[in-house]
Order: sequence, then structure tokens, then C-alpha cells
Amino acid sequence: MKAVLCKQWGSPESLVVENIPSLKADRAHVIVKVKACGVNFPDTLIIQGKYQYKPDLPFSPGAEISGVIKELGQGVSGVKVGDRVFAFVRCGGFSEEVSVPVEKIVLIPEGMDFETASAFSMTYGTSYYALKYRAQLKSGETLLVLGAAGGIGIAAVELGKIMGARVIASASSDDKLAVCKKHGADELINYSTQNFRSIVNEITKGQGVDVVCDPVGGSLSEQALRSTGWKGRFLVMGFASGEIPRIPLNIPLLKGNSIVGVFWSDFIRREKETYSNVLQDLTIWYLQGKLKPLISRIYPLEQVTLALNDIINRRVKGKIVLVP
Repeated sequence: MKAVLCKQWGSPESLVVENIPSLKADRAHVIVKVKACGVNFPDTLIIQGKYQYKPDLPFSPGAEISGVIKELGQGVSGVKVGDRVFAFVRCGGFSEEVSVPVEKIVLIPEGMDFETASAFSMTYGTSYYALKYRAQLKSGETLLVLGAAGGIGIAAVELGKIMGARVIASASSDDKLAVCKKHGADELINYSTQNFRSIVNEITKGQGVDVVCDPVGGSLSEQALRSTGWKGRFLVMGFASGEIPRIPLNIPLLKGNSIVGVFWSDFIRREKETYSNVLQDLTIWYLQGKLKPLISRIYPLEQVTLALNDIINRRVKGKIVLVP
């Protein structure tokens, strides 16, 4: 089978595409013939050895897959060969086959294609877990989304609206903000051309926002934290800017607010029942037409370098997908 391999820590250019032996199913695992794999910012970190999880070399990146079950291992029940499924795996998805523990397998709902399924669980799951279970976002509150045109951002905008929030979308360009508006944002901030804090203050009439969704990090994080109101909640969801901010801790002291970490992959390992509830809610909303995942481009496996560099250089709106 064909697979993208990381044989040494480095940039996307260091990856190679090679033919390797087909996989055999271990006990309680299934082999999935991959139809599509979502590309995410952590994929750019894991190949550099900069992510929280560091697999042994060589390995194939790619954590968010969809496909068809090809083979069942011993002790597997509840699924069968030929089932259309998706799963979140830590790595291995940038390939034609992947071995997945059966407990991680989710059946693709009728009407969802493979590309959408591969771009669904991580962005929407992370955002929903963050907003509902970590920030406890309530109807009528104001939600500020940084990097709102990215995968996490679009998901947070849509979910914030479903949950009854007033959503402020912040992005670096007017064309990105147009995408946010299309996906339900109530207010827009171009942080490249506008005074970020002044606009937030104007929109909220000086009250500040209740919840900040921040998958970006960098210099805007502190400004967003300062823009929260009393008992605001600031969700730390990632550092797509490449910069981990250093926050003055007098800010949460003075505002009585909370800085809340959101670590998706550890959540699904530690809180399996809640993870199941998250996926159930998201699937229902998708089937009702309330969630509309944006896939802006689909790349063949051989263009993995281009795909990852698009993520690194923040050229992506919504999600991009690799297909074998």
C-alpha cells in the first residue's frame, strides 16, 4: 500500500511517499481502507517532533480518517467488513490503509460523503467539547472566535449560533470574514486593519465578551483576554500562529475570569462517554442541516507537502483533505 512517511523530524518537504506492506488486523482492531484524511495543524507539528505526542520513527501522519472497513481482528463485534466509517487516530491516516481500535470506529451517517466525514470529528468535536463542556456557553452570551475562518473557527461559529450565542468572528482578511458571515457570524473584525479591542468594546457596549475561542495563540491572545467581561472564559485550543503567548496573570485576577485548556485527543481517551455524546449531538445537527463543514480543497496523497504548507502559511479556509 502507499503511505506518506516521516522518517526524520523536519518540514513537510522531508516527507516521502512510499509503498509499504499492507496491514494485518490486531486483536480488537480493524483495518480501514482510507478514502479521505483531514489535514490539521497538529500534523505540521508532529512531523517536526513538536507535538505533545511523539510517535516512533518512521510513521505516517494524519489523525482524522474516513473509509471502508477492509478486515476485522479477533474479538471485534458491532461492525462488519464494508461498513463506511470514520475515526480519530493519533497518526497513520496519510496512507491507503490504517489500523484502528474498534472502540474508536464511528459509522458514517447516511448522506455524509467520505471527504466530509474525514473533516468532521476533530474540528467540530473540539469546538463543541470546548464550548459546551469547558466554557459552558449559554444562550444569550457573546462568543468571540479568533482564527474564525479556519477549521476550528468555522465549527465554533456554527456551533455558537446553534447554542444561542451572539458570535463575533475575527480573521486576518475580508475574504476570510465573508466566509465567517456565510456560516452565521453576527459581527466581524478584521484584526489586520481594525483596532481589535476598540471594535470588541463597541460591539459589546463596554461589557466585554463572555467566551473566547482561541485556536491561534500569538499576540492577539492577550488582547482577546483583555476583551473578556466579568467571569469570562478564555479557551486555549491551539497555537496555529506558531507562538505560545505569555499571559499576565493579573488579567484573570482583575476580571474574575478563567483560562481553560482544551486538549481534544486526551479528552476522547479519558472521557469516552462524553465523547460519544459529543458525536451524537454533532451527527444530529449535521443531518438536520445545521452544520455545513467547509472543505476548501482536496489534495492527492502525493501533494502532502503542498497541503501541509498551506496549513502552515494559513492559506486555508475551513478544512483541506488528502485522498489516496
